[in-house]
Amino acid sequence: MTDTRPAGDAVRNTIYKRYTGRRMGPMRRALYRVAAPLVLGLARLWWHSCRVVAVVGEEHLDQVLARWPSFLPCYWHQHTLFCAQYLLREQRRRPLRVGFLISPSVDGELGAMILRRAGAHVIRGSSSRTGALALKEYYQALTRDAVSPVVSPDGPRGPRFQFKPGAVLLAQMSGRPIVPMAYAASRAWFVHWDRFVLPMPFARIVIAIGEPHTVPRVLDAVRLEGLQTEMADALRATFESARLALG
Repeated sequence: MTDTRPAGDAVRNTIYKRYTGRRMGPMRRALYRVAAPLVLGLARLWWHSCRVVAVVGEEHLDQVLARWPSFLPCYWHQHTLFCAQYLLREQRRRPLRVGFLISPSVDGELGAMILRRAGAHVIRGSSSRTGALALKEYYQALTRDAVSPVVSPDGPRGPRFQFKPGAVLLAQMSGRPIVPMAYAASRAWFVHWDRFVLPMPFARIVIAIGEPHTVPRVLDAVRLEGLQTEMADALRATFESARLALG
């Protein structure tokens, strides 16, 4: 039987056009293929210019991986840079596959290329524009593919430090735990709406991992809101442990 499914680029162009009305042209794709390794190389230089002096709570990662094939790493958007780097690095020595949500837009393809090169599993979706579909893809990654997809509960647009319900609902549906993460830097710039933490070169870094949190299968609206508050508190406590360890 002849396979009538569209080729890879055609599939991606279908995704882009459906959500943005744009298509990926050959020139842009060629540019992205050149840019992706360069951007990843710069990110790695930045990571290596800083020194991770401690990982607090690493036993919690051992605990969760010993019991579950996947989990929900969870950190505020401002802590993306070194929490993501730590998870990508740990894939080389632990039974861990890390996933990231990337916009289905044409512009998002560059980020997807970079993350694939870094060894990550890429989920194409948008928490604001394709919420239900993104939730479905996250669920399948967790339960079918043993991928641990990262959740930034305040999202790419904020409000800052507002724990939205997506992570709790995913944990409820999948039975997988939420694992809070944070990091602290001795010297950093703070940029964008969420005061994104951009460590200065040669800064000292401490990464913290909190205890895994499971979510009951049955939730009412009051309990859901309570769990959102609990998880926001857990993220703040995890950051505080990183900050104290940094001294």
